[in-house]
Amino acid sequence: MDIKQIQDLIRFVSKSGVNEVSIEQKDFKITIKTNETQPQVIHASIPAQTAPAALPPAPVAIEPVAPAAPPAGPDTSKYLTIKSPMIGTFYRSSSPDKPLFVNVGDEIKTGSVVCIIEAMKLFNEIESEISGRIVKVLVDNASPVEYDQPLFLVEPI
Repeated sequence: MDIKQIQDLIRFVSKSGVNEVSIEQKDFKITIKTNETQPQVIHASIPAQTAPAALPPAPVAIEPVAPAAPPAGPDTSKYLTIKSPMIGTFYRSSSPDKPLFVNVGDEIKTGSVVCIIEAMKLFNEIESEISGRIVKVLVDNASPVEYDQPLFLVEPI
């Protein structure tokens, strides 16, 4: 079972209302238990001799941000949100001594790498599915992120 299949399983469990799913194969076992807020991987074991394959960049979910209440500050309804496609640790650059992928005010194009999310010791480059200008970075560097958590606000061009 690869990381994509695990992510799909977590999404399925969170949307289906099932409280627990357990899958066991000959060299792999995973149990996912949920509470009312979100799923958590409780136990996963993979034998050491199996080397994980490199994964292609995960697609980024995009949807317009709609204000929940009358805005007290600037209107954000015209912005799009780049959301995390997985659970992991958010990084703004490939290493501490490298430049940031994007800064506020930078223009991005479809396919531009905007950050890295580390999940299960794999570093996944997250690519934008939209073109626009970065208006706000919503997550601190090296912070944990959840699936579907907003990462960036983007003004479409």
